[in-house]
Amino acid sequence: MATITIEVPDELSELVAQAGDRLPELLRQSLRQPALPAHIYRYVLNFLANNPDAGEVATFGPTPEMTERLRTLMAREAAGDLTPTERAEFDEYERLEHLMVMIKAGNLRYLAGAR
Repeated sequence: MATITIEVPDELSELVAQAGDRLPELLRQSLRQPALPAHIYRYVLNFLANNPDAGEVATFGPTPEMTERLRTLMAREAAGDLTPTERAEFDEYERLEHLMVMIKAGNLRYLAGAR
């Protein structure tokens, strides 16, 4: 097992001391957190779980909050200022977008008949 020395604020050092033997597991869980906040995944999953019809699938899109965050990330990417955490977040947004494009593509035959 490796030994790592880090500096933390005083108020955090008490919490670290209280974690004791649980600290490795807490670090593991923290480092494996998804790139996006859970409410974004819930938004997409709730939509899909409600068995949307083809028209709803066609018009589904990000919330205004998500759109604003994407604009910010795209601007930071264009400026070359994305942090590694922001890069992971941006990549995850792209994965979700790809998923929705694939779902929408699967509904194209239904959408063509819905006109």
